[in-house]
Amino acid sequence: MPRRKLSVRAAQTARINTELADLRSLLEIRTDWPPEVLAEAERAASLPRLPEFDATDLDLFTLDPPGSRDLDQAIHLARRGGGYRVHYAIADVASYVSPGGAIDTEAGRRVQTLYFPDGNVPLHPARLSEGAASLLPGELRPALLWQLDLDADGALLLADVRRARVRSRRRLDYATVQGRIDAGGADEQLTLLAEIGRLREAQEQARGGVSLPIPEQEVEAAGGGYRLRYRAPRPADGWNAQLSLLTGMAAAELMLDAGIGLLRTLPTAPESAFERLRRVAAALEVPWPDGLPYPQLIRSLDPTRTADAAFLNECTGLLRGAGYHAFDTARGTVPPADPGHAALAAPYAHCTAPLRRLGDRYALEVCLAVAGGTDVPGWVRDALPLVPARMSSGDRRAHAVERACVDLVEAELLRGRVGEDFRAVVIDVDERRPGTGTVQLRRPAVVAKCDAADRLPLGRRVTVRLTLADPVARAVRFALVPDAQGPSGAAEAGAMIGE
Repeated sequence: MPRRKLSVRAAQTARINTELADLRSLLEIRTDWPPEVLAEAERAASLPRLPEFDATDLDLFTLDPPGSRDLDQAIHLARRGGGYRVHYAIADVASYVSPGGAIDTEAGRRVQTLYFPDGNVPLHPARLSEGAASLLPGELRPALLWQLDLDADGALLLADVRRARVRSRRRLDYATVQGRIDAGGADEQLTLLAEIGRLREAQEQARGGVSLPIPEQEVEAAGGGYRLRYRAPRPADGWNAQLSLLTGMAAAELMLDAGIGLLRTLPTAPESAFERLRRVAAALEVPWPDGLPYPQLIRSLDPTRTADAAFLNECTGLLRGAGYHAFDTARGTVPPADPGHAALAAPYAHCTAPLRRLGDRYALEVCLAVAGGTDVPGWVRDALPLVPARMSSGDRRAHAVERACVDLVEAELLRGRVGEDFRAVVIDVDERRPGTGTVQLRRPAVVAKCDAADRLPLGRRVTVRLTLADPVARAVRFALVPDAQGPSGAAEAGAMIGE
């Protein structure tokens, strides 16, 4: 599942920079690079190992947030008879990183790129991740090129992957793509992105998979300060994600057939979790007829409706327990009994972001060997048993960074405003302590804990009073104002830090 990015586009205040630096120090996150890593990156960048197979005739394009330079994937879409052909190029990190070398060793410590409001802490040196290995437009690059043939309904017929030299033609962003499609000015490639994306969404629905359309809480810089906002996913975001998921599911099937690989798994939630969701739906007056499957219910909801948004927030609890599972049958480690990812209703592997995520490089090398009928490299087989623990640790660190950054900016936005009232929606209530829960403000875009003398009304619009805003502790707390539904004194200030 894609992770939220904290995006910024302007200079920051000195106070926030200091607090973010302190946060990195507290979390023991190294931002500099050992000299031997930089030297090895420079050597690798100057002498890339370009594959013999030439696919530079493909009119590839990338689709990423504006300003991104660590471009892992490039896409080409075409009609093929009654179906479609998807070419999905992925940055070939292994062409630059030598097993056991300085870059490989440092990447094993970092595990994944970490995103802060004032910049990221990359998995690989920028000379590679934002330069020589990135699929930047107009540049000749080594890539892992997937060919995915689909039928007229978007179902996968054939998957193959090989090393190839590619050259992306265009760097696009989601807003631009969505705007062109909505305005009717999309070219054939973008028209196919929407067409295939919708077919893959229908395939997901038929499998019983589900994606939660929850707005993302983002930190953004503008005018010399920070701003928090909610960003609702666009259809183009989902269509692009479907192509990544398609590739990850094809990779998982290749590895399962071969008896060696690395899966991203998510167990099915226990029945008690669904029983709780039914109670929440009843409390929110969200209709859930008997016999209506959960995925169909999700697709019937409108995230702009208050009660539906609160219910969708509760549904994130079903995603707990995701992990990584490495297996190598020949060495005595078998695949999991249930290799599936419950949210996707299919086996799945992370493999489309090797510039930013350590495990993808290993999964891709397994797929290359299986597709090419060769042995999986020894360095991959030796490392596979260690990768799940590393990735799980990296995920925990990334989540801690993400939450700490948002908490810090929330507290800064509300600094000095204790005692003020705000309009909010109750999006979560602790079943064991119904007087404690979580509220979501519309402006500023804050999500924080809230206390009530009695019971918090789940899904209701309420007025809350700020009782704590401490940037040092990165803590914000509200209290419910009894019998208030957003009086004229309740604030919706969009103040920025630095204003």
